[in-house]
Amino acid sequence: MKFAELGLNRMLSERCKSLNFTEPTPIQKQAIPIILEGEDLIGCAETGTGKTAAFLLPSIQKLDEEKKPGVRILVVAPTRELASQITEAFVELAPKRLKSANLIGGANIKKQINALKQGARVVIGTPGRINDHIERGTVNLSMVDTLVLDEADRMLDMGFLPQIRRILRAVPNERQSLLFSATMSDSVKSLAYTVMDDPEIVEVSRQNRTARTVDQVAYRVAMPSKTALLIHLLETNDWEKILVFTSTKRAAERLAHILEARGVRANRLHSDRSQSKREKALQDFRDGKTRVLVATDIASRGIDVDSVTHVINYDVPEPPEDYVHRVGRTGRAGNLGKAITFVTPVEELALKQIQRLTGEDIERVVLEEFNQSVPSTAGAGYSKPQTTSREPAKTSTTRRRNLLKKK
Repeated sequence: MKFAELGLNRMLSERCKSLNFTEPTPIQKQAIPIILEGEDLIGCAETGTGKTAAFLLPSIQKLDEEKKPGVRILVVAPTRELASQITEAFVELAPKRLKSANLIGGANIKKQINALKQGARVVIGTPGRINDHIERGTVNLSMVDTLVLDEADRMLDMGFLPQIRRILRAVPNERQSLLFSATMSDSVKSLAYTVMDDPEIVEVSRQNRTARTVDQVAYRVAMPSKTALLIHLLETNDWEKILVFTSTKRAAERLAHILEARGVRANRLHSDRSQSKREKALQDFRDGKTRVLVATDIASRGIDVDSVTHVINYDVPEPPEDYVHRVGRTGRAGNLGKAITFVTPVEELALKQIQRLTGEDIERVVLEEFNQSVPSTAGAGYSKPQTTSREPAKTSTTRRRNLLKKK
């Protein structure tokens, strides 16, 4: 199926072709015609499924055809990174005459005000900063035709419901509303039916399941040996574009510095870093200048980086849903990926909860050198492990499918 068959005009169809969007993804096939019809929509889709283009393409077409002044499309996202990526996607897809404003915290608010004054017809931002502009009177949302709530589950998890309600009071009641979420919890459903009128529901993936293109394995390790194990894996394999997740900002800082001291091209991404440093860390990772990006869960949702080969959970994530979000960074667009989790004895229960959530068994691997209670010294030399044992899962988690590349 071609994009033109979904109702997109020639300009947008050609634009998709120039960006190597060879065929619509399942979420795009289902959502684009519904959005073009002006219907409200709930899209249950994980990251990496093409959902951003699913709501941007039809929204751009309607916006360009109507040629009405003022802010007509409002996209709300949970993090600055995701909002910035949606803005970048809009700039790539839309004709230059359609202007946008990216309203995110940590960025120069005067530049944002200037972008609004220059006739932005699309506003993309985070709940907090959008509310700042509402309170300042620097943004007028009274003419919004289309409201998009992206990663709605994440916004609720982050406590943004009051800000979302304030935004809802600023937009017209007569509008099209689109809500996208990786999971459909009761709170997400409640929000959806508060803001929507008889929405169409599109679900393209099973909830709380990892992608079929991701091979999952867990290394049993003593807590003091986690860093030494990570260094061993990095130095004995030629992996590129590795995302390492830690549970705390302090751990991310410490780990990135240790890796840099070992000569690994590493950087870190967490909320204590300035917006400019976070953007540069992410761009360097995309460009291949950085081999390892150490991140907290702020990066586990909505970060769009092509060809991440490995995700390493330095700590077992809690709640277990975060595991699915972290692992979703690899094995995207038909590429194969691998998810590695370091699990200590005290984290074993959390890993079992993840298995219950996903319905998948995760293979355990033991490198005896790193499974001892005696601490390993991360910064010093160490001998290679002499013994490797595997405990296969009840059903194999190794998958080797050559899937059609999807954007």
